[in-house]
Order: sequence, then structure tokens, then C-alpha cells
Amino acid sequence: MCCGWRRDGRWPMAEPRRPDELGLGQALGERFLSLLVAAMVLLAALALAGALAAGALSRHWQDSTQRQITVQVPQPDAKLPPKGGVEETRIDRVLAQLRNTEGVARAQTLSADALAGLLRPWLGEAAPGSLPLPGVIQVDLGLPPPDLDALAGVLEAAAPGTLTERHDLWEGRLRALASSLEACAWLVLLLVLAVAASVVMVATRAELAARREQVEIVHGLGAEDGMIAGRFAQRALRLAGLGGVLGTVAALPVLAALAGLARPFAREAETGSLVPVALWFLLPLLPVLAGGIGWLTAQITVRRWLRLLP
Repeated sequence: MCCGWRRDGRWPMAEPRRPDELGLGQALGERFLSLLVAAMVLLAALALAGALAAGALSRHWQDSTQRQITVQVPQPDAKLPPKGGVEETRIDRVLAQLRNTEGVARAQTLSADALAGLLRPWLGEAAPGSLPLPGVIQVDLGLPPPDLDALAGVLEAAAPGTLTERHDLWEGRLRALASSLEACAWLVLLLVLAVAASVVMVATRAELAARREQVEIVHGLGAEDGMIAGRFAQRALRLAGLGGVLGTVAALPVLAALAGLARPFAREAETGSLVPVALWFLLPLLPVLAGGIGWLTAQITVRRWLRLLP
């Protein structure tokens, strides 16, 4: 037995602690590797949050555009010929027609102040009040929705000149934008994981270079490749796992701040929709993933290095 090493290639079971005959504890600094992995995990957490948020944003926009239309009524306060002995303005008749249409969940007229607020960024403070603005009705569609082409014809007949605006074009553009953001976020996540594996590989090769003599001696005494690789892999697992925990904890305040910035993109009643619940279940898995990448990368690196020994 030499330095706690048995000739059969196993460690003495009576020893409470494994001797560090390879000198791994004196090789590459533990803090250095853990901090590098922590930085990678922080970036991975942000990329994962971006991918999930982009998917949620795409579904949110798609749902909003598919279930809403806008109806514009020129000269909304003009009187129409009496119908059934009741005089109505143009916008009142269109509004009544919408509310009596099957498949329309809600129809609400925008107030003059709300309409002026929408136009103010483009027309300035005084311009909206001096223009003959049409009446605007926001329509929420139910399930199943009505035939929009037929509905546009009915509204045109009720008040000539009425325009029914569908959001199909915007829906496609917004969905394409969100899908592109989601794809980029997943690509960034894969690149971060690849960089993390590269960091562990470089650190492991540095440890092998620093302890080449010890490794060759132990290998020459009959230690199996699997045992030596296991020692390096266990250390990489511990350091990468620690870095994963640090990176995940550091990501929490950043994600909370980003969630606050994302709130204006959701409806007031759905402010949590851009922070997917799945994110909080996946974040605890990042340290496990980091440790697994460290263990596997160290195993592959050491085994390949040992095969090149004479």
C-alpha cells in the first residue's frame, strides 16, 4: 500500500476520509471554477426566462388579437331614420346590433378622452379635439366567434361607412416576432451550456497538466481509468453544483426586476402571465444540470487524456 492506495485498486474502507493522492485540492482554485460556472448559470437562467416569457407573450398576443376586433363608425352622433318609431344615432344602432349578435361577448364604446389619449402621441395635445373623430367600439368575441365578414356586412347596412378592423395582420407579425425571440433565447441557452462545458473541460485539463506526475504514478500502480476519472468528475460535480446554486440565487433578483419591466406588456388582470409558473420549477434544476455537465465533461476529458498515456 502506498499513500493510502491498495494494490487491488480500491480505497481502504476503514478510512473516514479519502486521501488526496492526486493533489486535486491544490490544483485549479475552487473559487475560480465555481464563479465561472455561476456566471454561466446566471446567463442560462436569463435565457431560460426569456424563452419561456417569449412563448407566453406569443400566446398572450395571439389570444388577444383573435378575440378582439375594432369597429369604427364615422359621424357617430348623426341621427339615422327612425326604426320602429325610435330615433338612434349611428353609433347607438351599431352598438345595439353588436350586442344582439351571437358570438359577441362584449361591445364597449371608447370615450372621447380615451380616444384622444390614443391619438395624442401622434397629433399632439390640441389636435384630437379639433378633428371629426369617428366613434370607436372595442368588441370582445366569444366562443364560437361570429362570421366576421358577415358581421361587417350587417354593420355596414346598419350604419353606412362603418369599418370593421380585424387584427389578423398584426397577429401574424406579433407571433413571428415572439417566435423569433423565443428561438433566439433557446439558442442562447444552448450556447451558454456549451460554454459551461468548455469551462469545465479547460479546468479539468489544467488540473491534469498540474498533477500529471501524480496521475501517472497512480495509473502506473494499477488504478483503473474509471477510478481516476471518477475522482476528477466528483470534484467537478461539487464545484459546478456550487456554482449552479450561486448563479441561480443571483438570478432571482434580476428575474424579479425583469418581471416588473414586463408588466406593461400584459393586461392589468394578467400581469403574471409573462412570468410563467414553469420557470420557478425549472430554476432549481439549473444547479443539478450544472453539476451533471461538470461530472460528464470531467469524465470524458480525463478518460480521453488517460488513453493517450504510454
